[in-house]
Amino acid sequence: MQHGTYEHIAVSIDGNVATIEVRRGPNNFIDTDMVAEIADALEVYDRTPEARAIVLCSEGKHFCAGADFGSRGPDGVSRAAKRGRHLYKEAQRLWRTGKPIVAAVQGAAVGAGVGLAVMADFRVACPEARLSSNFTRLGYHPGFGLTHTLPRLVGEQHAAMMMYTGRRLTGEEALAIGLVDYCVPLDQVRAKAFEVAAEIAGSAPLSIVATRETLRRGLAEAVARATEREYEEQDWLRNTADFKEGTKAMGERRPPNFLAR
Repeated sequence: MQHGTYEHIAVSIDGNVATIEVRRGPNNFIDTDMVAEIADALEVYDRTPEARAIVLCSEGKHFCAGADFGSRGPDGVSRAAKRGRHLYKEAQRLWRTGKPIVAAVQGAAVGAGVGLAVMADFRVACPEARLSSNFTRLGYHPGFGLTHTLPRLVGEQHAAMMMYTGRRLTGEEALAIGLVDYCVPLDQVRAKAFEVAAEIAGSAPLSIVATRETLRRGLAEAVARATEREYEEQDWLRNTADFKEGTKAMGERRPPNFLAR
């Protein structure tokens, strides 16, 4: 059953499991409009009794390969970076919704993409998945609330290592540190996410929402504070030569040559 019409996502309900599928493949780059639609859909599902758990998934090769830093204005600075404050305002809405979310992560979940995956309650990945908080490899500051949500999920040491190095973790490596909850073959990722969501949906719906609210109490407010701080740091870093070099190097698929200026 379809619930609503959107430009960047598709939504449906099967039994008591709702689905939000991002449809901007193959890379599913994130932007303000896409995040706003995901938040809109989650808010609709909060008001839909038959939706008891939600699967967040994506078409194409990647779950979400991050923000599109290849799209630049005439000053050479990415448009995605300049719109960061608006993106984060929409992103904060994601943490204010009430029903449990299971993310099905295939391919890349990078930058804001891993932030979107971490927003969910649970994550199902595959060995081919690559999860990375790669902001510092771009000469940038981590965003999308990751400075709060990632340490909360995997611990401060693992989060710091991911953020400082920008390394990409495979599905197995992500499972080992608790970044994902299941690592299954690629062709089973979505099915496993539905299985987990259906198991959650089998519990008493009012109890689930109440329990989730207790477990996540204060999280939305903490993410709001984190994104404000993240944006302050991103605001000046995006005017540095290192940021321009980092994004250029990424587009040219070469190691960056940072000069600390």
